[in-house]
Amino acid sequence: MLAHMTRTLCLLVLLCGLVRAQPKTETGEINGAKFRIDVPDAWNGGLVLYCHGYNPKPVTYDNPKPNPVLDVFLQAGYAVAQSGYAAGGWAIEEAVQDTEALRRYFAAKYGRPKETYVTGHSMGGFLTLALVEMFPAIYDGGLALCAAAAPSVVLLSRRVFDLRVVFDYFFPGALPGPLRIPADYAMSPALTQELVNRLEAHPDKAAEVRRYSGIRSNKELAGALVFFTYILKELQERAGGNPFDNRNILYEGTSDDNALNDGVARYEADPRAAEYLRNYYTLTGRLARPVLAIQTTYDPLIPAWVTNTYTTLTETSGASQWFVQQYVKRDGHCTILPAEVQRGFEQLREWRRSGRRPAPGEIK
Repeated sequence: MLAHMTRTLCLLVLLCGLVRAQPKTETGEINGAKFRIDVPDAWNGGLVLYCHGYNPKPVTYDNPKPNPVLDVFLQAGYAVAQSGYAAGGWAIEEAVQDTEALRRYFAAKYGRPKETYVTGHSMGGFLTLALVEMFPAIYDGGLALCAAAAPSVVLLSRRVFDLRVVFDYFFPGALPGPLRIPADYAMSPALTQELVNRLEAHPDKAAEVRRYSGIRSNKELAGALVFFTYILKELQERAGGNPFDNRNILYEGTSDDNALNDGVARYEADPRAAEYLRNYYTLTGRLARPVLAIQTTYDPLIPAWVTNTYTTLTETSGASQWFVQQYVKRDGHCTILPAEVQRGFEQLREWRRSGRRPAPGEIK
């Protein structure tokens, strides 16, 4: 009997240990935004706020398991909190408010964190930069992953809008005009394939658009164009008009830039819509806390000139000592591996604690 009780007790202790090894998960809603909080059993008192990327709809948290990237922070002993934002699309306004509301909720329920970091992919990387700029007293550092690292006007006008108008010059009518996108326009594999077929039917013109955009394949180009068209539609609805103006833009990068600049359509921005885009948000580069950015060397959505813009901003603002950009030798948008995120997070924490700035260049 004693031996049986001993075996039972040992089994219970083992099972309890296994249960404790799993992070405690809480889901809920704050001001219309779904959220998820994971607290590891061996919580070190630190918190990581994760900002998700562009999504047409608000994000929910039905999957019981965190993604492998977020496991990096949990395994390091940090709690992870993520908001789904109360709106989809370029929801910078909502994302800032909802992430801050979630941070305050976490502190009230679980205790004030010993240190707080922010991270995110793509648009979430943009938010990482914005939040560290806006709340230097709150965040100890930021890890910007495949970040859309340029002011909204620069990023969305000079990448998203300009690619559409150049494409329209070579392929008129292939997609809805940038100011006449139907409300029911939707992204789909069928639409992307239709565009691929059109590009491949006109290889010379397709090569011109690829040359201008820096995108290497027709499939990647078609996917970017379908996605960018959705972004334009959503932004015009959000801003209450067209926020984009290309009347003062000189286009280059094709075999006949003279003909392109003579023939490309020119558009005037609605002042109120343009103001909305500036408000949400114009990155400044004015940092007071360390930020480490990790990019891929080839990204069809966010090319290097976009990410380099933030380096220039920090130099102009006199805060370049707080920003480091590293890269991984890989193709694709946000194809950064969990092990690389882990290494970046280790470097960011060491930078914050010791003051030793990581070296720019390839992440090691």
